[in-house]
Amino acid sequence: MKEYFWIALGFCAQLLFSFRFIIQWIASEKAKKSVMPVLFWYFSIAGSLLLLIYSIYRKDPVFIVGQSAGIIVYGRNLYFIHKEKNAAKTRQPVNG
Repeated sequence: MKEYFWIALGFCAQLLFSFRFIIQWIASEKAKKSVMPVLFWYFSIAGSLLLLIYSIYRKDPVFIVGQSAGIIVYGRNLYFIHKEKNAAKTRQPVNG
């Protein structure tokens, strides 16, 4: 039973991680240009975190290093996105 849980977690993680490409593809098709929606980064982090947990359980150093590095990149992108949104909120319109 325990092993089935870990296999199910691994497949769910991979599904989340893969679904981000579908999200990106749909957004780009709608915009008729390459678009990277914020949801892409959330799916990246969610899938990557679950894959990291799975790879730690499996004691797979290759995936542990790979997923750890990815989480940093995805988190940094979300940080930039939220920083930019907060800066835009605090800007006051120029009265002319």
